[in-house]
Amino acid sequence: MDLGPSLRQETNVMPATAHDRPIVVAVMQPYFAPYAGYYRLLAAADVFVIFDCVQFPRRGWVHRNRLPDAKGEAAWLTLPLVAAPYEANIADLTFAPDAPAAMAERLRAFPSMTAPSAPALEFLHAAPFEGGLVDYLEAQIRVACRLLGLAPRLLRSSTLGVAPELRAQDRILEIVRRVGGAHYVNAPGGVGLYDPATFAEAGVTLHFLDPHDGPNWSLLHRLSVEPVEALGEEIRGQTPPALRSGSPIPSA
Repeated sequence: MDLGPSLRQETNVMPATAHDRPIVVAVMQPYFAPYAGYYRLLAAADVFVIFDCVQFPRRGWVHRNRLPDAKGEAAWLTLPLVAAPYEANIADLTFAPDAPAAMAERLRAFPSMTAPSAPALEFLHAAPFEGGLVDYLEAQIRVACRLLGLAPRLLRSSTLGVAPELRAQDRILEIVRRVGGAHYVNAPGGVGLYDPATFAEAGVTLHFLDPHDGPNWSLLHRLSVEPVEALGEEIRGQTPPALRSGSPIPSA
């Protein structure tokens, strides 16, 4: 794998030229307080695109996550949202008017949230529980990046003007093209979704992270019971050096 001489953090995302080092792009739906493995994409990417221009997956992780309850069993913590039409995109979701009170009540079910650590509190309250959901989720990603020592540039796919008729990997490739990416990195679960030859024809090298080695609990829980420095080391340590934002890239 040859990623060129190095990766760098871009101040302004522009199409790559012969004089630029390659830009690594990750595109992922925004999740509420996802597990540590999710943040390896942010460790790998120069540009992380919040994939909010797609239909809201009601059984997914955008609006909820699992924390250990009083019995130590996984239980859902769900963000209080206004009921949305079936065809609503993630970008269309909003908090319910009573969301702050509803969240305070729901948090009582989880022992790690009764007296959370300062990092967990900052992460949980990255933005008010009001207005657009993606505003909150983006703010939460920014707080996580600062706590964990990650520094990608964040963009929302809904701001890039991608044609809605593009689907699956065609939409991803168009997003990568619009932000000037030369490399696309995805979570291990995406191996069956993308064709390396199609990416190569578009001038983009496709990469996948290995499965995450560590607990699958929400980062919100882990921030409350583990040192934030150790979590950052876990995430950065499981991001290959050849895909670690800002690291020198050896030829291979």
